[in-house]
Amino acid sequence: MKVVIFCGGLGLRMRAEIDSAPKPMMAIGDRPVLWHVMRYYAHFGHNEFILCLGHGASSVKQYFLRYEETQSNDFVMAKGGQEIQLLQSDISEWRISFVDTGIETAIGERLRRVREYLEDDEVFLANYGDVLTDAPMDRIVDDFLASDATASLLAVPPQDSFHIVQIPEDSDRVDRIRSAADLSLWVNGGYFVLRQSLFDDLHENEDLVTDAFVRLAGKGKLKAVRYNGFWAPMDTLKERSYLEGLHRSGNAPWQLWQRRRGDVA
Repeated sequence: MKVVIFCGGLGLRMRAEIDSAPKPMMAIGDRPVLWHVMRYYAHFGHNEFILCLGHGASSVKQYFLRYEETQSNDFVMAKGGQEIQLLQSDISEWRISFVDTGIETAIGERLRRVREYLEDDEVFLANYGDVLTDAPMDRIVDDFLASDATASLLAVPPQDSFHIVQIPEDSDRVDRIRSAADLSLWVNGGYFVLRQSLFDDLHENEDLVTDAFVRLAGKGKLKAVRYNGFWAPMDTLKERSYLEGLHRSGNAPWQLWQRRRGDVA
């Protein structure tokens, strides 16, 4: 299936370090988080990508145009470097469409602007370019195809860093403080599976989640995939540091492709 990835965000909470790159181009190890997201999908056999570009589009294009396979793959060098034989390959089977969808465009409108590249595929995938998981995408797709839903999203618990403060209505004294992750709450985690009929409920300049998904929910056509496993965004420098630490430790749950090769991350 084709995978639409929204990768034109400004990343304002990350800008202290890099002024020009879009948020999905922030690195984990030697590769941008966007690459990690794409590598996850490729692990499940989804190798055709449509990148919805906006802010920093040139940095995304140049990264892949100058892509160096030897950075993340074993290889054999001969004749003083004149011959390179890759022992594995990351992206040789990938097909990537780079589409400028505007600087401040809503995600729903970005999706509308790449509809022609989906070639009327009945079902396709979509996701943010800066959120990682180890969710079983193959099973998620199979369950979706067996349903009559128009769209599905990964529903994940809120992050532990948020705390709920319980205050009686007639007082300013706090009764209780609880981690948001301990409550029976679910938030949108991305990793969407979508049918073409979604576009009937997605109008010009609208948002995907707060507009189209609200309509679908009202019709009973929005499916939630509850997932308590690994899921992590990279919205802030703190979150990037956390993911970088997992990568360096060799315990990066989202790197399912490493398990296939029997390597560490």
